[in-house]
Amino acid sequence: MSDMTLLRIGIAVAMSLLLGAIIFFGRSRKDGQGRRVPREAGGEASGRVEPTAGAEGDAAWEENVEQEELPLGNPAPQSTLGKRPVDQFDRIISLYVAAKAGSKLRGPDIVVAAEKAGLTFGYMDVFHRLVDGRPEVGPIFSVANIIKPGSFDMARIGEVETPAIAFFLTLPAPIPALDAWETMEPAAQRMADLLDGVVLDEERSALGRQRIQHIRDELRAYDRQNAAPPLGKSTRW
Repeated sequence: MSDMTLLRIGIAVAMSLLLGAIIFFGRSRKDGQGRRVPREAGGEASGRVEPTAGAEGDAAWEENVEQEELPLGNPAPQSTLGKRPVDQFDRIISLYVAAKAGSKLRGPDIVVAAEKAGLTFGYMDVFHRLVDGRPEVGPIFSVANIIKPGSFDMARIGEVETPAIAFFLTLPAPIPALDAWETMEPAAQRMADLLDGVVLDEERSALGRQRIQHIRDELRAYDRQNAAPPLGKSTRW
């Protein structure tokens, strides 16, 4: 079995874990919630590299997504940093930072990279990007391990090795959706650089400029239809 096949199977498991985490944070999904961002007509074949795993990887993805969804980490977390104050969402946007073929992301390196990217370790034993000076409004986005149970055990962080980590934001966020994306995407790129990894979109393809622009357009439209909670005069996060 190739490294890319193993990666795709691992990401399949991660997706079921992430959906379970979101449900644990809030309410159950409605029809259409957590849907993927549509692609442009004609796709992005010229600017994207699609990892192929064949039927085995695709079947594993579908099988794991349909499994019972489990919450991330400890159900009685010690920290509430990064906990969502509002128990509802209508969309999930996700990215992955994956190790290159033949490599793994190591726990101590992830911790250092997360700190440099401005993340805080907290609720559910995962990392969160919080609004500066307003941690009580919840995370802009969160970062989990794709290996079950999805959390990072700091007591054994030196032993942690994983093929990828998952970035996900739920909408509505504590800031406008486009601003949340513009915070998450550079953080993913920054951590990928620090970890010598690659950034993948939610369909496990290399994240290209055309895809980024399409997501921005989608989130601009989302913001026009959904007002984000006011945070006062400050625009820093």
